Amino acid sequence: MVETGRIDWTSEDPLGAVLHSLKLSGAFYCRSELSAPWGLTMPPMPGCLWFHAVTRGGCTLEIPGGPEPLSLGPGDFVLVPRGEGHRLRTDEDVETPVVTDLPHAIEEERYALLRYGGGGEPTSLVCGIVRLADPVGQDLVEALPPCIHVNALGTPHAQWMQSSLQLMALEARGLSTGGEAIVTRLADILVIQALRAWLETETEGRPGWLGALRDPQIGRALACIHREPARSWTVASLASASAMSRSGFAARFTQLVGDAPLHYLTRARMRLARSLLEDAGLDLATVADRVGYQSEAAFSRAFKRSVGVSPGAVRRGAAE
Repeated sequence: MVETGRIDWTSEDPLGAVLHSLKLSGAFYCRSELSAPWGLTMPPMPGCLWFHAVTRGGCTLEIPGGPEPLSLGPGDFVLVPRGEGHRLRTDEDVETPVVTDLPHAIEEERYALLRYGGGGEPTSLVCGIVRLADPVGQDLVEALPPCIHVNALGTPHAQWMQSSLQLMALEARGLSTGGEAIVTRLADILVIQALRAWLETETEGRPGWLGALRDPQIGRALACIHREPARSWTVASLASASAMSRSGFAARFTQLVGDAPLHYLTRARMRLARSLLEDAGLDLATVADRVGYQSEAAFSRAFKRSVGVSPGAVRRGAAE
């Protein structure tokens, strides 16, 4: 897992704090040595991000119901942030079997090698599935487009990203001792960099959570909620923290975030609670206290109403 630290919600730049604090939990990585013609279907992976780094050759990415097919070549790095199923292939009429149905050489517990295709022009990919292991990361994923494409040759960080892709390609071809660890860590860092490249250039004036984080006043309110989720926030106290009138704050928050302030507060608390129940193994009383509830009963009612299952069921499921 790559972790850049807890989000510093005291920062004057809430969006910058998110960008500098993303946590990735890697699920699986695959080095693919492909030869034309070839095609692959990547199955849906809800709650995860698919990524593909092209280190040699090229292909076309297709997301059913998504944007136009995208041509990829060496130096291209692409994210499918919400884990939708998609296809990669060299030709429009080539078959695209589900990648998990093809034989892989398992080189490490979470790292595999795929060799597949018709014997023609070679393409080399490093692909993977990662999860943003943080409640705020879930808000981020929901706000992202179906596909994020970064060409390492055309970004402000071109030299750094291109060097990383070249090192990844070198390590993937040889995969000597420690190579798997280098490839997976480079992939995680490239995922974070691709997210940053998109966020820093595409969110100005954008509606929704990401745009709200850029707003000086509403961004401050969001930072307050995430910095102190257990505090007894009211619309009036959040408006005061944002240096706005109560009515003006409520209207602007709802307009930018797409959610009323207290409804957003409850949702943020429940996401944090779910994360604590799944990952930290805390008892219900401790979780309830950390998200602002004075009794387990009140917390359990609010959690079930918001999430649809009881907090005990989530904790038991995480323990299985």
